[in-house]
Amino acid sequence: MRYRIQHLIEYGALRGVAGLLAVLPYRAALAVAWGVAALAFHLFRFRRRETARRIREVFGAATPARAVRRIAWLSLRNMAFNIVEMMRAPRIDRAWIDRHIPAFRDHIGAVQALIAEHGGAVIAVPHMGNWDLAGWACHRYGIRMFSIAGKQKNPLVNAWINRQRESGMTILERGGGTLKQIIKLLRGGNVLAILPDVRVYTLDLKVPFLGSTANVGRGMAMFAITARVPVIPAVLRREGWTRHGFDHLPAIFPDPSLSKEEDARRITQTVLANVDAAIRQAPEQWFWYNKRWVLTPVRDDAPAAPPVP
Repeated sequence: MRYRIQHLIEYGALRGVAGLLAVLPYRAALAVAWGVAALAFHLFRFRRRETARRIREVFGAATPARAVRRIAWLSLRNMAFNIVEMMRAPRIDRAWIDRHIPAFRDHIGAVQALIAEHGGAVIAVPHMGNWDLAGWACHRYGIRMFSIAGKQKNPLVNAWINRQRESGMTILERGGGTLKQIIKLLRGGNVLAILPDVRVYTLDLKVPFLGSTANVGRGMAMFAITARVPVIPAVLRREGWTRHGFDHLPAIFPDPSLSKEEDARRITQTVLANVDAAIRQAPEQWFWYNKRWVLTPVRDDAPAAPPVP
């Protein structure tokens, strides 16, 4: 395959930065990321107006400017820190997990028991803290993880990001993994890590979220219903620079007494209610900069999602 010059330049720059951040001590690498985030936020004002609008949409127009600025800054800084940890993913081992996510050891036993009892699970991890760490941490504790990811426009960058993510799980590209393949993996004792707080472009499940209505996909719920496995909501939080909190919430089980449509809505609404509460408790932990703003209404002429099989 031939690559465009732009692809080669982007990939070269990415590998150069990744190489630098990999050889620096952990805190030094985070300090570099802090500096880049500070420039983006304070000097270039990266998406600050839109992010402030989103925060006030959720918490009210009377939210003090200082509080809005703090939430927006820490959200962007945390994302910069997350990128550092992704670039250093191959170096994240079980000892690193125990040192930097001490609460994980207190929860992983219950998660493993659920997986063993039901043959698999779907772990729903919102865009909070460093959400990728949930998959890496589970993998380091012997849980076979997989996830679904979008494809980057630059094929070299796309392959590199997938390699980094595969330090902790198997990656299926969105559109490439079939429902049959996903269900087979779940029934085979594997665990799907999925982001539930993502807006979809097709008309799908409209559920209450953050004081408004979000249009989200039913895939998370349908995978669990079809494979007959529980959905386990989990939330990560960054505590300071290098430590992370981890909570897994009560599992949500498919209800065979309901239709698939009713059950998919019930599971999805329950997960998003948990995410809503976590965001309101620690709004700076959520990624407010997502291009796919979850509360953007879907156009009336948007195609509908496929019917529930």
